[in-house]
Amino acid sequence: MSVLKNKATNSLLKSEKKSLFRFLVLYTTMVIVLMVLLSAFYYQSQEKFMLAEERATLSKYAYIQTKRLKVLHHFFDERDTYPRDSRFRSAIYDNEFAKIFSLIKEENIQFDKEIYIADKMIHFIETLDNYYLGARYLVIEVEDDTQWRAEIWKHIFIYGSVAFLVFMLFGFYLAKLFLKPMRDSIVLLDRFIKDTTHELNAPLSAILANIEMMDTDIMAEKNKKRLARINIAAKTVSTLYQDLTFLTLEHERHNEDEPVDIKPLLEDRVEYFNAWIHSKRLECFMDTEDASIVIDKRKFTRIVDNLISNAIKYNQRGGSIGIKLRKGMLMIWDTGIGIEKEKIPFMFDRYMRFNESEGGFGIGLSIVKKIVDEYHMSIEVESEIKKGTRIILKW
Repeated sequence: MSVLKNKATNSLLKSEKKSLFRFLVLYTTMVIVLMVLLSAFYYQSQEKFMLAEERATLSKYAYIQTKRLKVLHHFFDERDTYPRDSRFRSAIYDNEFAKIFSLIKEENIQFDKEIYIADKMIHFIETLDNYYLGARYLVIEVEDDTQWRAEIWKHIFIYGSVAFLVFMLFGFYLAKLFLKPMRDSIVLLDRFIKDTTHELNAPLSAILANIEMMDTDIMAEKNKKRLARINIAAKTVSTLYQDLTFLTLEHERHNEDEPVDIKPLLEDRVEYFNAWIHSKRLECFMDTEDASIVIDKRKFTRIVDNLISNAIKYNQRGGSIGIKLRKGMLMIWDTGIGIEKEKIPFMFDRYMRFNESEGGFGIGLSIVKKIVDEYHMSIEVESEIKKGTRIILKW
């Protein structure tokens, strides 16, 4: 029991893994979007802070340059050289934004802003009250020291990485917390299956043994029908018992791979389910050729039993089932209720059932898929509502 419990606790079921994966994908996407928005806000705020600091310096440069323009304006006849400064470059524009004179490198001026960054340059625009030299706007340009930008990206990377790690750890904890009830239910269900399987063995073996020993020749016809129904019910429970045993004891048993002759095995399993087939008035078509596969015979029997029993269980009364065997291919089809196309990818999930009117734990097809994957076989499902299902196994 402890082995099963530890196994169930330490390994998440496929459905739980999917739920955890989907939650983490959605949560991670939301975290990334949030981090990007916060990073953009931080970058813009730091840029504004840098420009605010530069504004004081550039305003002083503009004041100095304005004084020089005033002197040049009044003494233009004696001086005709535009004032220059090693600390900055400048340009003057008239009231119509037409250039009068320019020393700046980036001449695509944004007159609607006071200070801004343009192609690695910082521009400061001063509106002149007096039209010295006919100028209305004075533009001061300095080189953009990109070191501030490198510092910002450094902070974003460091703090962002730490925040992302904290968010992801919290998200993973949150996901595990939300999934804990599901995990506990699965562990409880697995424990129940193990206990149920153990209790089924003795009475089921006794029922099947006594059915085989009964002399039907001396029975009344109505008693024969009752015995047949008992036989069908017992074999149905027996199939379920075999599945439960496979689930609970699989980890304790090593594979015994051998060449399995499939044709006689199919005939034997059809004969095993023959009473059930007749009780639903089904017509069984068999088109089999000699074929073999190297596999654990017990596991291949589980595949065949589950596919045949599903074809019978979910079939309509008076319908048909068919078995087609070729080298490297086994196909089992029915004329039953069918499965919606969008549900086909989930039909192999454990405990998944699409028809509540039929019994079972929903574990048969999950066992089939597990064995198919283990032996690197492929399984294809074709189904249509109210027309039937076709399952094709290839190896």
